[in-house]
Amino acid sequence: MLIKIGIDPVLVTIGGLKIHWYGIMIALGLYAGIQVALRDAPRRGINTDQLMNVALLAAVLGIVGGRLYYVVQNNPSFYLQHPAQILAVWQGGMAFFGAIFGGGVALVISAWRWRMPLWSLLDIGALGLTIGQAIGRVGNIINGDIVGYRTNGWGFEYTNPNTFGPLNTPVQPASLYELLISLALFLVLWNLRTRIHPEGMLAMIYLVLYSISQFFIFFVRDNIVILGGLKQAQVTSLVVIALTLPVIAYLLRPRAGERVGRSQAGRAHLNLAQGAAAEAEASEQRPG
Repeated sequence: MLIKIGIDPVLVTIGGLKIHWYGIMIALGLYAGIQVALRDAPRRGINTDQLMNVALLAAVLGIVGGRLYYVVQNNPSFYLQHPAQILAVWQGGMAFFGAIFGGGVALVISAWRWRMPLWSLLDIGALGLTIGQAIGRVGNIINGDIVGYRTNGWGFEYTNPNTFGPLNTPVQPASLYELLISLALFLVLWNLRTRIHPEGMLAMIYLVLYSISQFFIFFVRDNIVILGGLKQAQVTSLVVIALTLPVIAYLLRPRAGERVGRSQAGRAHLNLAQGAAAEAEASEQRPG
């Protein structure tokens, strides 16, 4: 079954200003992500007023990182010849790994600048990112800037002459797959947020799950192969997983207090066992 999409990526033109669906969805995604972060912040002891400053910085660096990664991932030679197009974020074209990297830098800066707990910020950021990304993918669906390979069956077919996708060509609906993945990740993280400890673990789970999803989804996405049959996002996924697993091991390490407690408990257990053995031996030596 083919779904034909004939929506113009430009919602309305006011004078010389074009308002794109993609830009609107990015704005809505940022708003939703901030609202989710604000809801989860109080229980982690994070001041919501400070969190708004963090959100502003994360939004700016996230967009910058997402755009730069997209430029590198998609025909960088074109953007070198047309550098002004690098800034045209509103037209579409963001790579989410870049947004994660940019947003992560913003959170590190914020934790240092405003003396906030970094691991808690990362957990909150993961929640906001997933819901924001899910909404942003609606803009990708309208734009046609994320597509899979050509198909003869199920897929999207873009019919508007202003589309960023291949015109009148059935393709795998990669942007829809991305939307469903983001929505599923948000639901998983939201349900785990009060169960997963220590702080920071939720963000690490997100990085691993998102990287796994990207590794497999890019087998159907029509992007350039760069290394060993893999695309840039797939290589990035493997690197992110390799870097995240040691962090998970670090977070799961026994804390100093836990080690002391276990050591004391072990010694107490040993003393009880030795005392019981000594008492049993004394009982055997008593005359009956």
